Amino acid sequence: MNKRFIRIIPKLDIKNGLLIKGINLDGLRILGDPYNFAEYYYKNGADEIFYVDNVASLFGTNNLTKFVTKTSKNLFIPLSVGGGIKTLVQIENFLKCGADKVSLNSAAINNLNFVKKASRIFGSSTVTCIIEAIKINNKYLITKENGRDIVNIDPVTWAKKLEDNGAGEIFLTSVKKEGTKEGFDISLTNKISKSVHIPVIAHGGAGSFEHVYDVIKNTRVSGVSLAGLFHYEICHNFKFKKIKVGNTHFLRNMKKKKSKKMLTDLKKFLSKRGVHIRK
Repeated sequence: MNKRFIRIIPKLDIKNGLLIKGINLDGLRILGDPYNFAEYYYKNGADEIFYVDNVASLFGTNNLTKFVTKTSKNLFIPLSVGGGIKTLVQIENFLKCGADKVSLNSAAINNLNFVKKASRIFGSSTVTCIIEAIKINNKYLITKENGRDIVNIDPVTWAKKLEDNGAGEIFLTSVKKEGTKEGFDISLTNKISKSVHIPVIAHGGAGSFEHVYDVIKNTRVSGVSLAGLFHYEICHNFKFKKIKVGNTHFLRNMKKKKSKKMLTDLKKFLSKRGVHIRK
């Protein structure tokens, strides 16, 4: 049996050019310059970087071109970009800027054939599809517009359809778990990772190294995407210019401390427990 190598993928949500973090995809805090974080993660062993324009679907435009271009020129690491991507021209432009993959959610839900076209033209390995799953009254549904709109589709069924239409990877976010640091939705992640043959990336809920290990051990995921677990530990390392708008209260009042949860430490932790990670 082939070894399952697990990828660790920092997710950087961006709004108006600033890194943000929230809970349940809402209640956003400003944490700093996204590129500073990307560079830090690159130097500390990240396997990929995932940039997402958090409000792109809402406003109909993705403003991550400069981050993608700068990152691809300076950091030699696979780079994904998502948020509001709905045309083949947008995909082509991001790939030309240096992105290795694009991520689709709302556009896929609105027109599943778009996934098929994109994968046929650019290759399945270029197309990741995001599933933002939410549990309501003991029933799982999917959402779009960064969790704003609920769609009456079962996420496991949807994962299979995405695979059948050419998606090369599933990026699974548990909306209710996201930002809570209470652990991943193991049950849902397990069902989806078993239902498809393409890689599944787990996201939403990591509050400790043990949570990361649990989702790897108890599901068939190919990678884990993390945000708050590391963002809050390292944001005090960077100088941040004062701005007049946005929730910067957290940054202004945060006590500086020595970072303890390093990405390299996570990889060592996983390796000691028999997880095959990319070093």
